[in-house]
Amino acid sequence: MSDISLRDVRKVYSGAEAPTIPGLSLEIVSGELCVLVGPSGCGKSTLLRMVAGLEEVSDGEIAIAGRRVNDLEPAERDISMVFQNYALYPHMTVFNNMAYGLKNRGMPKDEIRRRVDEAAVMLGLDGFLARRPRELSGGQRQRVAMGRAIVREPAAFLFDEPLSNLDAKLRVKTRVEIRDLQQRLRTTSIYVTHDQQEAMTLADKLVVMNAGQIEQIGTPIEVYERPASLFVAGFIGSPPMNLLPPSAVPSLAPASAPEHALIGIRPESMVPADDGPIALDVRVVERLGATSTIHGRLPGLESDVIASVPSTVPADPGRTMRFSSPGDGVHLFDGRTGRRLG
Repeated sequence: MSDISLRDVRKVYSGAEAPTIPGLSLEIVSGELCVLVGPSGCGKSTLLRMVAGLEEVSDGEIAIAGRRVNDLEPAERDISMVFQNYALYPHMTVFNNMAYGLKNRGMPKDEIRRRVDEAAVMLGLDGFLARRPRELSGGQRQRVAMGRAIVREPAAFLFDEPLSNLDAKLRVKTRVEIRDLQQRLRTTSIYVTHDQQEAMTLADKLVVMNAGQIEQIGTPIEVYERPASLFVAGFIGSPPMNLLPPSAVPSLAPASAPEHALIGIRPESMVPADDGPIALDVRVVERLGATSTIHGRLPGLESDVIASVPSTVPADPGRTMRFSSPGDGVHLFDGRTGRRLG
């Protein structure tokens, strides 16, 4: 079993006015892929580095496979880390890059060969073992970095924004490879990203972070369908959720909604309807193939309201379109505390 447990973990840098992580707890089940997602500066990479032993824990406890690791060096924690910059040795072949850590541990040559060969086949690198990093594409280099982590057969994988240096098409391909690989190996993994689409597609458990704290934990679909706060509602989802005062959509606002409430409606929950209660003055239509994204304004509102509809729905700038929204597509938030209501 390779559970990872964080209990009341804090990080305070010397001289800082406030802690980077004021205190959080998180349980990651053995075999789970847990994604930490949030904007830059939210503390997700700091948290990952504390698990890895690259940052000191100011307070609290981190345990891997039931063993407290706060005072252990990174090499003693039985983890493998994959960075965004690959960190490959340019003068070494792919084989030697993947085998380097095993050689340092004094592992027998035949066992090193077996592990590297198996990982190379798994990653589609078996034809590239004699090449050097400069002879590989960015995606292939990232796979070498993953192969180097796999051959160690660690208790946990830690991924620190590993796809950020790849172009958009290659990012999609590589994240599928990572998900497929983790599902086959069932190695407990923590994955850090600021890309919410990447987070949604990879995670077994999604942890949304903001200002060093956890905003919400759940499966991707739980977080998407029932965001716990205004922050989560606005961060998870592309395009983001529409947030409107009840006065803008009075027929959709619950009678019990307080004056400071905000109504949340995801763009795909905006359903075209001739007699719908939402009248949207269309400003811009983005045609995306199977769907169209409609940007418009409601009377008295300065911010855009967005609807995502099938491309077969007629939509043109300058016209007024009416929309409704099903009951389960309407969310209610406290505009003062930012927390979900009801």
